[in-house]
Amino acid sequence: MTNQQPKRQKRGRRHPLATVALIALGLAGTGGAYALATIPAGADTSSVVSSDLVAEGEALFAANCATCHGLALEGTEDGPTLIGVGAASVDFQVGTGRMPLAMSGPQAEQKPVQFTTEQIRALAEYVAAVSPGPAIPDDQYLTGDGDLAVGGELFRINCAMCHNVAGAGGALTEGKYAPPLMGVSAAHIYEAMLTGPQNMPVFNDDNISPEDKANIIAYLKYLETTPSVGGATLGSLGPVSEGLFIWIAGLGLIVGITIWLTAKSN
Repeated sequence: MTNQQPKRQKRGRRHPLATVALIALGLAGTGGAYALATIPAGADTSSVVSSDLVAEGEALFAANCATCHGLALEGTEDGPTLIGVGAASVDFQVGTGRMPLAMSGPQAEQKPVQFTTEQIRALAEYVAAVSPGPAIPDDQYLTGDGDLAVGGELFRINCAMCHNVAGAGGALTEGKYAPPLMGVSAAHIYEAMLTGPQNMPVFNDDNISPEDKANIIAYLKYLETTPSVGGATLGSLGPVSEGLFIWIAGLGLIVGITIWLTAKSN
């Protein structure tokens, strides 16, 4: 008998798809390296997040706003165009609850906010992406730190005739009114100056600089947190309310004393 040794099995045999896998890995690595090498310094890498926000804002806009403002922001008979209003206007109108509008009237009234902070940001991103306009202000102008004297002077010159010297608000014509400014966030005060909502004029950066807007905000926040040194404010509505109070209280006191004296003499 001849001894036949078994044939040795070949080791390290490659799988049929190994070559394909190696080529795929090589292409992926080369493409990734090229992409990293071609990104310019300081490039914004948040475009994916912004795209997601814009897509979310577009869906929210179509469901809640397009009926009045049009699918392309062009406006309709029931609502104005939003072309060029920018993110600041959306953040103010939606962030204060004025939009979506509850009912037609002389002006949009403030009411509880309908959307979350993230949804408001998404709506603002979408409107700004379709048609750029005034942007949401930087945090550096919203700290409440500023020149109170300059802010007070600017407020009295540009705002007090409607909002009252103490920011208490006031009546306008045809059922319109200037709302009170106490308790309003710094961002919404800045955005209102920047965009001119309702009957308010627009104070762009050429009219009032960002620094002076910050000074006005500082003045208003000072009024909001500082108690009245003259006693009861009576709504801070000025001499009309004060005179009415004195008239009613004083006349009532005189009538009361007269009745008491007459009853006592009888």
